[in-house]
Amino acid sequence: MAESKKHTAPDLSDDAPDLSAPEWQQKFAAAKVRRGRPKAEKTKISTTIRLSPEVIEYFKAGGPGWQSRIDEALRKAAGL
Repeated sequence: MAESKKHTAPDLSDDAPDLSAPEWQQKFAAAKVRRGRPKAEKTKISTTIRLSPEVIEYFKAGGPGWQSRIDEALRKAAGL
């Protein structure tokens, strides 16, 4: 039988900077936190609408982005 190898963690002490150093702490404190997608200037409103199955099938057949295409068609119908 083969001997089982002991798993050892690699020594990364030389590769990583000391993030507790004052210059790194200053950079972390000054960094702006950005999470998620950037907010649009004019955001959409979440709502519920009932549409006929044929309409949904038609737009879904066009692939991803079907909800945006429905929005575009409604905007066009409203003259916006």
